[in-house]
Amino acid sequence: MKQKRASIILSRIYLFFSAASLLMVSLMAFSNPQSVMDLVQVKLPNNDAFSSIRGVYGGVGLTISLSLAWWALKDIRQGIVFATVLWGLYAVSRLMTMSVEGPLGAFGKQWLMIESVLCILGIALLAASRGVKPEPQS
Repeated sequence: MKQKRASIILSRIYLFFSAASLLMVSLMAFSNPQSVMDLVQVKLPNNDAFSSIRGVYGGVGLTISLSLAWWALKDIRQGIVFATVLWGLYAVSRLMTMSVEGPLGAFGKQWLMIESVLCILGIALLAASRGVKPEPQS
């Protein structure tokens, strides 16, 4: 019983942390899309660019954040699977960039590490929860 409770608590922390980190960027994108692009030294040239950053980083990021929070409360395992795949594919995209375009800068290297750790953490949480039976949903 203690293992199940610890697994649930750690999984919720993981999901809420993932949601909060994406939400932070999402709110930045809604309020000032250029601030998101400043992180990678890119100047947005026109309103379509502002709209795209606001939509992808803002709208999509908010959707993912809300989904992760919902899963943390309603379906932890599905949330962990989603977050693990999300962080893993973020890391894969950076590895692809390194392979195709060359080395990452400090920003890319930092986020590659963070995304890799979050993916591995998700895998560990999934492995740890294999023996834990889910509670019936009401």
